[in-house]
Amino acid sequence: MKAQIVSAALLLLIGGGMQACKKAPQKANSHTSAGLTENKGIVTQTLSYTNNGKAYKSFLAFDESKKGELPVVFIIPEWWGMNDYVKRRAEQLAGLGYMAVAIDMYGDGKVVDNPDDAGKLAKPFYGNADLAKQSFEAALKQVQNIQKANKTKMAAIGYCFGGAMALNMARINEPLKGVVSFHGNLMSGVKPVANNVSILVLNGADDTFVSKDEIASFKKEMDSAKIQYKFVDYPGAVHSFTNPDATETGKKYNMKVAYNEAADKASWEEMKGFLNKIFK
Repeated sequence: MKAQIVSAALLLLIGGGMQACKKAPQKANSHTSAGLTENKGIVTQTLSYTNNGKAYKSFLAFDESKKGELPVVFIIPEWWGMNDYVKRRAEQLAGLGYMAVAIDMYGDGKVVDNPDDAGKLAKPFYGNADLAKQSFEAALKQVQNIQKANKTKMAAIGYCFGGAMALNMARINEPLKGVVSFHGNLMSGVKPVANNVSILVLNGADDTFVSKDEIASFKKEMDSAKIQYKFVDYPGAVHSFTNPDATETGKKYNMKVAYNEAADKASWEEMKGFLNKIFK
């Protein structure tokens, strides 16, 4: 339900272009992503802004009952764009006490539902690493205007395409404590600079989109750059193992993607421990 009046004390935001609402509680079930809990205090907002002449609609979620500044976790979506899945993940992170920002990478809050369109949108980001940097930093700039955001405690997570882009944000030393990649591609051609951004990679051991050679090259790259990282393989898990919609998507488009509840839950717990550690 949209709030009719949004107080400055609640939002603690500078600037306009925002819509806010309190989330009704949702109940987790066997088809719901790991980590979803009932929380009446979660407030969600659309962050509307422009960058290089293009309009963007990122998604902010936080728990209004939490006092003081909140650590910030950016979420880079799968190649589908700003769909319900990434917004739900933002709400889950808000339930853990973070200020979560799902980043609109494409602009206009774009969402697609088929691999052809998704590939057309995502491909330029793989070919030009600066595009992801621009989209990420545009969202980062919005967070700088949020009084309740702890600008010294920030991290990024990403799923599939988003996982690859999150790793690149670590490589180029964005002001982050750490990044988490869920079933993302590992090698992008972006060479890491020496930095202190910790990396957590959560990978499906049977993911045909991430080859053994790619894994070996990634580990070699990290070791050579002396970057702190942890790599976790989940046996039996394939690409998109955290997304409950992945199994049907795989059947519809003949793609080897599928939800794996055990890997979803285990990877979420791994992420929680990682965030707790880097934000100490």
